[in-house]
Amino acid sequence: MATETTAPIPAEALQEAAEFLTKLDAGFPDLAQYDGATIRGIIKERGATPTRQPDMLRVTDLDIDGPAGPLPIRIFEPHAAGDQNACPVILFAHGGGFVFCDLDTHDGLCRMLAEGVGAVIVSVDYRLAPEHQAPAAHDDFFAALQWTAANIGDYHGDPSKIILAGDSAGGNLAATVSITARDAGGPPLAGQVLLYAVIDDDFETESYRKFGVGNYNTTSNMKWYWENYAPGDRDDPRVIPSRAESLSGLPPAVVITAELDPPSDSGDAYARALQDAGVAVQHRRYDGLFHGFLTFPALSAVQIAREEILGMVRELAH
Repeated sequence: MATETTAPIPAEALQEAAEFLTKLDAGFPDLAQYDGATIRGIIKERGATPTRQPDMLRVTDLDIDGPAGPLPIRIFEPHAAGDQNACPVILFAHGGGFVFCDLDTHDGLCRMLAEGVGAVIVSVDYRLAPEHQAPAAHDDFFAALQWTAANIGDYHGDPSKIILAGDSAGGNLAATVSITARDAGGPPLAGQVLLYAVIDDDFETESYRKFGVGNYNTTSNMKWYWENYAPGDRDDPRVIPSRAESLSGLPPAVVITAELDPPSDSGDAYARALQDAGVAVQHRRYDGLFHGFLTFPALSAVQIAREEILGMVRELAH
């Protein structure tokens, strides 16, 4: 499937988004001035208190066995789960440049996916850089996949319908763990959902040249993320999925990119590469929107995009 934009978003909604982006860009820190622990504290302090909405049938926090000790996860069971024997499952990795964010920062997005898709969501609090560099986050997410396949039946989930999903850095983890699961012979996957995923470290694309300054997710900050997460060799497909020897045999994909996001060209290219490898791909590039837009649901343009994205994920899940 070729790159597509969504149905036209009304001009007034795009204007609202543009005004919001200006404020977001002005208020977001230059990460190069900080170390990982300091910026983690700043982001947490600025973050809004989770609303815990929409309401769920049940939310469960657990520690499972991870590669380096206890690995926290949060399981969201939507009310629809009470009417079914088993729901599709979305294993979710949050964004945050591999350095910050956690279960709470993405609580609302996970609840939206649970309700909007009718799926059980397993959100993973993977280890963060720079204290834990690549492939630590990838290894944690793969461990969570193995746990989910073995245990999700206890939480109204269908282990034969597991989708990997993530936004930004989390989209990278969804892509890389899809490759690892294929190469390891399982667990089997029903799909992958890559939301403005950080696919690679190519800072010379047109989208980086055009949108690397003034659009909140800057080129400077993207370089900082990569230097914290993977400062050495990045040829490993557990770090950069496009460097896998082959993309054939991967699960169907929903790939979402945003025009004003510097890494968007790499996301678009990955969608094309998946398709060229024979993978079924639904791909939308949202003109006028920016990195991380789904975490700002109050914007009218985001509401429009969100409904279309939920429809694509429902199609993948059911």
